[in-house]
Amino acid sequence: MSGDPTDHGYNPSSGDVSRETESDVSRETAFAVRTAGDLVSLGSDLDDLQTPLAVEAQHSVIARQGIQRHPVPRPEATRVFVVANQKGGVGKTTSTVNIAAGLCELGQRVLVVDLDPQGNASTALNVDHRQGTAGTYEVLVDGMSLEEVIKPCPDNEGLDVVPATIDLAGAEIELVSVVAREGRLKKAILAHPKVGTAAEAGEERYDYVLIDCPPSLGLLTLNALVAGAEMMIPIQAEYYALEGLGQLLATVDMVRAHLNPDLAVSTIVLTMYDARTRLAAGVAQEVREHFGDQVLKTAIPRSVRVSEAPSYGQTVMTYDPGSPGALSYLEAAREIAIRGSLR
Repeated sequence: MSGDPTDHGYNPSSGDVSRETESDVSRETAFAVRTAGDLVSLGSDLDDLQTPLAVEAQHSVIARQGIQRHPVPRPEATRVFVVANQKGGVGKTTSTVNIAAGLCELGQRVLVVDLDPQGNASTALNVDHRQGTAGTYEVLVDGMSLEEVIKPCPDNEGLDVVPATIDLAGAEIELVSVVAREGRLKKAILAHPKVGTAAEAGEERYDYVLIDCPPSLGLLTLNALVAGAEMMIPIQAEYYALEGLGQLLATVDMVRAHLNPDLAVSTIVLTMYDARTRLAAGVAQEVREHFGDQVLKTAIPRSVRVSEAPSYGQTVMTYDPGSPGALSYLEAAREIAIRGSLR
């Protein structure tokens, strides 16, 4: 790891992608990025002379043949993830719902908390979130328990959702005068009987709670940062997507210092990776050099199927389980689960 992830002076534009050689890009495309399976070990058999598009196609074939959906060990206690990035359009909600669905396929019990007033996570998980539906607004503002607002995802067994409605847009104003306003979500999560250790919550416990944040650093996101122990940051493989990371990490440090000392940036996932471009390879290289092992080996490729799935009220895991996007999210979920079991 060549850089400190808390170094807020990180400037993504300092890298000179134009000086990379074609062989550098070929190696980055073939070996450092996987779509599914253990492609790092398989990469030694790939021909360096293939075009990036040919390599991507070969990876897809390998993934479809060798993808594993066997259950992975459950964590000893519920892992609470905050999925956040102040920049919109980087695949934050898409990563939240698909990794949640992937974890369910691997035998985990998952709760998704939709904290974005747009309710996109609720849409993708086919959960009603019309105005007036009880959800995160009622939990944060009215003090309702999570048990009263949780709804099961109809397409994924073991996946539950706390929906978000447009009412949540006014929550930040209403919470200003509330005592301990930044800890409302944490209190609600810890009070749920299925959150905790195996001894406390039993076999019916949630293994993962994923909190999907709005693309801003307001009071809603602050509630999530106080509630979570781990943070997942989706980063689009383009330079503009890296801007603002310093401010996000500074906010994390502030929360860690004053409100939640347990918060750690544990996971960074590269999204919308286009193996055909040198730019994507350059961004991936810089992110890996700066954040090291925090970056998942599996990158999520650009995929029409991933974009189409929410319009049908589904994740890509159920919309097209054999697509490269679905296989990549499944492998990303496996990485997250395995990393947790090794701690």
